[in-house]
Order: sequence, then C-alpha cells, then structure tokens
Amino acid sequence: MPTNKDFKRLVRRRMHKTGESYTSARAQLLEMGSSKTQRTTAPVDYAKLAGMSDTALKAKTGCTWERWVKALDHVEAYTWPHREIAKHVHEKYKIDGWWSQTVTVGYERIRGLREIGQRRGGGYEASKSRTFAVPVVTLFRAFSVARTRSRWLTGIRLTVRKATPNKSVRITWADGTSVEVFLVSKGPEKSTATIQHVKLPTQESATQSKAYWAARLDALAELLTP
Repeated sequence: MPTNKDFKRLVRRRMHKTGESYTSARAQLLEMGSSKTQRTTAPVDYAKLAGMSDTALKAKTGCTWERWVKALDHVEAYTWPHREIAKHVHEKYKIDGWWSQTVTVGYERIRGLREIGQRRGGGYEASKSRTFAVPVVTLFRAFSVARTRSRWLTGIRLTVRKATPNKSVRITWADGTSVEVFLVSKGPEKSTATIQHVKLPTQESATQSKAYWAARLDALAELLTP
C-alpha cells in the first residue's frame, strides 16, 4: 500500500499526463485501488467489462484480459492517457495497431476510465464494419464522390474534411459529430469499410448511430450489388 506521500506523487503524475484536476485524478486513483481490493474478494468478469471474450483476445494477442490487466497495472497504466497505453502495448509486446487499440480500450473499460462505446474524453462513439464484393477503389468512390454517396446516404448534410484514396474518408456531420471511414482491400474484388461515428453526446445516441449505419451499409451493399 503506498504511503500518503507516494499517493500524492501518483496523483500529480496522473494530473500531468491526463490534464485532470487534483480532485478528479485522486478520485480515479482511489477507484483503481478499490478495484484491486475487490479482486481479492470476488472474481471480476474482465471479458464482460471489456466487451470482448478471453478466447478472441488470446487468439490474437497471446494473453487473456486478466494477464493484460496485471501487466498494465504493474506499470500503473491507469494513470496514462490512451495514446501512451496503446504505444506501450504495441512497442513492448509487439501487438499490431488494431489489437493494441483493442487491448487499450478494453483495459480502460475494466479500470472504469470509460464505458462501452465511450471515448476517454467523455464522448461516445459507434462503430460498424461491412465487407463488400467490390474493389477498394469502388468502395472509396462510394464514400468520397458526392453523386455516388447521395444514392445510398440520403438527406444528410455533411462536409468531407479529408479523403485519402482507397484508405480513409473523414467527414464532419451537420451536428458537429465526426465520421471516420477506414477502408481495407481484401483482394481484387473484395474490400471492407469500417465506420466510426465519434463525438456523440450520449450512450443512447451511440446506439442509435450504430443502428443507422447498419441500415445505410445495407443500402450501400444493395447499390453495389450487380
């Protein structure tokens, strides 16, 4: 158990890294300590808190959630900002970008730093993926070319901030939220689009956004079907 002086040092370190007030940083660290105590008296369903099964995680990273939590708690990663945790997982354990993000987000959920669907900054996000039987260049045009986009994404005012050919499209929605589209080629006639709708105000809006994008991707699939 850290001394009072040690604990204050941890609080100041968290304040420096996260920009939180002293009171907020102290409350988060006290919650971390409470969680550790609870683990000694009752089992914690890490997979449920993280939103992904141990089986799926271990298949891709070699470790269960319990092992990741122990490893990251050991270096006090709960005091770090999101980017620093993801960088540590990627560089120290050689976990590729997508899975280092998965480990980081899951760990943050387990440690109470964010809810499922919530970003560390406090806003919420919704994500949806779909694989299409078309080349990635065709999928890119469906998102980046206004005339094509209007055939499946109707009645929406938006601004395309940046479009990187065959890789990504970043869009600002009329309400100020942001949509990030990531494209991956799966072969000459197959590609995947992953949509992340971020800066959503509530968990309910994130749930609604996920349903909306499921319906819009159905419409896109119908448009792209010969």
